[in-house]
Amino acid sequence: MYELDESKYFYLLLLLPFLVLLFFYVQYWKIKSQKAFGDLELVKKLSPEKSRFKPALKFILILLAFGMIILALVNPKIGTKVEKIKREGIDIVFAIDVSKSMLAEDIAPNRLEKSKQVVSQIINNLGSDRIGIIAYAGSAFPVLPITTDYNVAKMYLQSMNQGMISSQGSNLDEAIKLSKTYFEGSPNTSKVMILVSDGEDHSEGAEDAEEEAKKIGMKIITIGIGTTAGGPIPNKRNGVIESFHRDRSTGEVVVTKLRPEGLEAIAKAAKGGYVNGSNTKQVVEFIKKSLNNIQKTEFEATETANFQSQFQWFLGFGFFLLLLDVFLLERKTKWVQKMDLFNEKKH
Repeated sequence: MYELDESKYFYLLLLLPFLVLLFFYVQYWKIKSQKAFGDLELVKKLSPEKSRFKPALKFILILLAFGMIILALVNPKIGTKVEKIKREGIDIVFAIDVSKSMLAEDIAPNRLEKSKQVVSQIINNLGSDRIGIIAYAGSAFPVLPITTDYNVAKMYLQSMNQGMISSQGSNLDEAIKLSKTYFEGSPNTSKVMILVSDGEDHSEGAEDAEEEAKKIGMKIITIGIGTTAGGPIPNKRNGVIESFHRDRSTGEVVVTKLRPEGLEAIAKAAKGGYVNGSNTKQVVEFIKKSLNNIQKTEFEATETANFQSQFQWFLGFGFFLLLLDVFLLERKTKWVQKMDLFNEKKH
């Protein structure tokens, strides 16, 4: 398996045909100049040690060196092998609220971006657990299936946005039902959902969450994002606030607040725990402590070895060819001259 780190540099290969044309033009110009100077055969006799083949060889070396340096810039990366390994850990699904209220900026930069930061730091502190990501609002959307590739998980995490689910609200039931599909292949592993939300529209969800979580043997840990003082929901265009979200019936600016009570009730019903998400360090410590109290189970994971950069080989070979070109003189080589491989002797 391989990947190309900077494939844009392949465009530099378009210079090679130009260099070839330039070489032939220079050779043509030399021959034309020699003819203008005098008889071509007589000119050759004036420099009997000059090889007709060496200039072309030196040019080929320069072309190859240039090609090697371009490949070094592209930086091909090669992975070793894909193998199945046994690990001990927990299956964790992050359910992240992407409803409109998560755009409120009562916590910087806004609730959704803060949620991403918190989840990213939690992932950084995990060991050998498998993780998946779900986005939910009025419905639930699978962002990333269960995986042990934390780098890919963080990449998908950063791509999440409020517009990925059109239906508004906070339908926790849909998120829990979707999480069932994440756990189908591993019925015996310990299962945890880490719910990240501002808690709005969750006050009636505790009993349903408890029932659904029991069906699949899952604990739910909740993280509250936002402030109890709350804030308005900005409507932005090109990053600039144009207005704030208003209530359709009254026309007043909507102030959305963190509702910890609903999140605490859900966590208690699902035998998990609740933590306020304003302090990322405290959240990470709380999650680590909570996960340490959950029994880890053995599972089989497919793992690909990390891709290793190979640019140094191409760069080294390129400089070697340039060095060879420097020491390769345009005079005839004595032992090659004796063999007369290129018909350079005049009989």
